[in-house]
Amino acid sequence: MSALYVVFVVGGAEYALPASVVLQLEPFQGATPVPGTPDYVAGIVQVRGHVIPVIDLSRLFGGEALTPTFDTRIVVTERGARRVGLLVEKSREVLRVEPASLQATPGVIEENSRGFVEGLAQMGARTLMLISLSKVIGEDELNVESPKHLEPGSSGVPELPGAVAAGVARNDGGARPEH
Repeated sequence: MSALYVVFVVGGAEYALPASVVLQLEPFQGATPVPGTPDYVAGIVQVRGHVIPVIDLSRLFGGEALTPTFDTRIVVTERGARRVGLLVEKSREVLRVEPASLQATPGVIEENSRGFVEGLAQMGARTLMLISLSKVIGEDELNVESPKHLEPGSSGVPELPGAVAAGVARNDGGARPEH
């Protein structure tokens, strides 16, 4: 049975993701940088009421930061409850891929692609690299590096690290406000 794939371009090469994990395509109008994130994280954007991180696939794949153009898109993906945007050079195509056109990733590509490419689709003269979304969005080892979890506060509600509980005075060295 054939499946639909969203095709996009990064570094002049064509990649694809199953349409079932792509929520939408958005034009890229910039992202808000987030301090302390890896260099491949372009920042965060708001898409239809949701704030999502944006991964610059060019940087993640070892290239230069993507230079935005009129064609630059954010491929908004969802896996479980996790939404992540993928910054790509362009994406305007959805293709139906037949199972007979799917191929295993050649060994040398598999060894050097850090697991991002999970297969190939031969579409006539075109070869599409099928992306492992779980690897790209860091569900594998990328989250192990620096987990960022909120700890439950005294009321059981998560609070930011270093936050002072409501109603508890902080020791400020005895300074009193001036009236």
